Amino acid sequence: MFGFIKKSLSKTVEAIKSVAPKKKASITKDELEEILLEADVEYDLVEMIIEQIRQNKITREILRSKLLATLAHTSYKEPEFEAPFVELIIGVNGAGKTTTISKLAQRYKSEGKKVMLGAGDTFRAAAIEQLTLWSKKLDIPIVSSKQGHDSSAVAYDTIDSAKAKGFDNVIIDTAGRLHTQTNLSNELKKINRICDKAHKGAPHRTILILDGTQGNSAIAQAKAFNEMIGVDGIIITKLDGTAKGGSVFSIAHTLKLPILYIGTGEQPEDLVPFDKNEFVDGLLDAIFVEEE
Repeated sequence: MFGFIKKSLSKTVEAIKSVAPKKKASITKDELEEILLEADVEYDLVEMIIEQIRQNKITREILRSKLLATLAHTSYKEPEFEAPFVELIIGVNGAGKTTTISKLAQRYKSEGKKVMLGAGDTFRAAAIEQLTLWSKKLDIPIVSSKQGHDSSAVAYDTIDSAKAKGFDNVIIDTAGRLHTQTNLSNELKKINRICDKAHKGAPHRTILILDGTQGNSAIAQAKAFNEMIGVDGIIITKLDGTAKGGSVFSIAHTLKLPILYIGTGEQPEDLVPFDKNEFVDGLLDAIFVEEE
């Protein structure tokens, strides 16, 4: 797993090395500022971290504690529920929603769980087709309808079918774009209500998919979705394709939401639980010499 986290940070580490080519035992505040900004940590958070450090020489341990503090809200506690466990997947188009759904489904299946998918993005024919292809590839059942049909009806039918057949997990896709923001907000709220009607307490978890290559601009997106529907956790995709790994600190600190997984690559296994210690150490290894 540690190799996976390191892989996700490879371009961010390259960016850090461009401003701090030599590893040191300690760094100055000016050096720290340059490093964090280069890694795409938001300016306000960089200033806050620096203000909190009293020492002039910043060692690995000092910086480690400050970075971990920004990730304080990244742990997640599963709610009590009656099976099936229903997850609603939200996010803008292009963030990697469909691929991430397939990765989650494969993960649950490999744990011995019976999984059913709901193709709730009825706004785009391509989304239905893509998810159907994944369901065939992974041999996981899917409930879908034609483009333009009522997405909340798809959600209801998926949950209803999963309950009747004794399934453990339901993962429902949603539209990432409608004609207006208000339309999207209303649709997501309706799906939420219908899920609860189909299965009391559902959706048990609403996951927002954020594109890691967006860096800090993903924060505004996340805030909008959180206001629309309420987000329980985040999955950050495409981290291996960006030098903006530091934005993870800004996202976690600003939104105070758990980061559940990080994704790299297209394969179902390219999704691992987010581990804040491994993530922080992966960055620090690029800055500091190994301690004796």
